[in-house]
Amino acid sequence: MTASTDTTVHASNELRKEAPQPDAPPIQVKNLHKSFGEQRVLKGIDLELARGETVSILGRSGTGKSVLLKLIIGLQHPDAGSIRIHGREVTGQPRGQLNEIRKSVGFLFQNAALYDALTVQQNVAFPLERQRGLSEAERSQRVRELLTNVGMEKHLDKLPGQISGGMQKRVGLARALALSPDVMLFDEPTAGLDPITASEIDALILKMQKEANLTSIVVTHDLPSARTISNRLALLRDGEILIEGSFQDLQASKDEFVVEFLNRDS
Repeated sequence: MTASTDTTVHASNELRKEAPQPDAPPIQVKNLHKSFGEQRVLKGIDLELARGETVSILGRSGTGKSVLLKLIIGLQHPDAGSIRIHGREVTGQPRGQLNEIRKSVGFLFQNAALYDALTVQQNVAFPLERQRGLSEAERSQRVRELLTNVGMEKHLDKLPGQISGGMQKRVGLARALALSPDVMLFDEPTAGLDPITASEIDALILKMQKEANLTSIVVTHDLPSARTISNRLALLRDGEILIEGSFQDLQASKDEFVVEFLNRDS
């Protein structure tokens, strides 16, 4: 083992000992790089969120938006860079430590990712099954509270295939909130939904954010949704953040790509 490798191993071991830092940014990404073969997807992304802030990630298809979320939650590994959640490094962590960090993060997948063979109630209860100290009655009460909060309390015994796509998103959100995370990652929360249902999901996200002071990253192609739920927007182009700021900041930009992107649906 070389001296360089010794240093890397030592640094990795030090990272594993980190505890949450209350004053650290909930999410902090520095110089993040990711490639798949010859395709460079992310080229040095820097992004930091304050407590309670919602940032929407915009960009054309294939620009690495969903990849960014998967890197933050540890489902994929970056080629270089740092990802910290409440001051704790995500990259290079062993599974046990990574799972501990993930407890503070909720993830709503694009298709809700519900288990087809489980009922609505069982899907939401799933993250709570390994929670020590919770009785069956307490778990059941928690599940009912979560489903009531998303307006799905009347559908406890239905299977995912028996409810609409919008309802599945609601159940997915309830499940993502089961462990009371203070960070949420949303991957296309309104994709495939009609405008009315999409607005209902937006309102639900705003409600959850207000009640729990959630810090959120939202990957979306839905500009009206991003404008509604976000404090800040970041537009990706060619693996880099081209511009970030309020919706008004993006509207004021004279950059040709920004103008085209904002007006593509006009």
